[in-house]
Amino acid sequence: MSKVSEKVWEEFLKLLPPAIFFFVALQLVMLLRSLMLRGTGIPLSTTLSVTLGALVLAKAVLLADMLPFINRYPDKPLLYNISWKTAIYFLVATALHYLEQLFEFWKAAGGFIAGNQQMLAERIWPHFWALQILIGILILIYCTAAEIVRVVGAETARRQFLGPLTRS
Repeated sequence: MSKVSEKVWEEFLKLLPPAIFFFVALQLVMLLRSLMLRGTGIPLSTTLSVTLGALVLAKAVLLADMLPFINRYPDKPLLYNISWKTAIYFLVATALHYLEQLFEFWKAAGGFIAGNQQMLAERIWPHFWALQILIGILILIYCTAAEIVRVVGAETARRQFLGPLTRS
């Protein structure tokens, strides 16, 4: 394998766990959102946009993990890093969710400011915040699992969750 293809494969393997997690998590969020909005006439996200969102979140997690301040508390109890990373990822997810909603209103209103004003007036904010709470909990679960794997190592975590792996 060439150096470039090895690097691409390595990056793909790093992207896979958060992409799978966020794909499943965002599909759950989309299902709950569709149940909450059924009969309201509010347009729903498509599976393609949810898949794209999962890939964007996964890549955002990988990029954030490369920032020097993301692993701010490596020698403290796990709760510190989990809380810190959850807060950062949650802020990014909230911004992305807001922008996703804004985009739909922007297209309908024909302008950014008009779309933002229309969204602020028409958006069902309890639905938005209910989904944000769910996303926050899912991000907390992801950060907890990622930190445990970081501390104990991927192979140990794999053995603990799946049992001894047989090599053939």
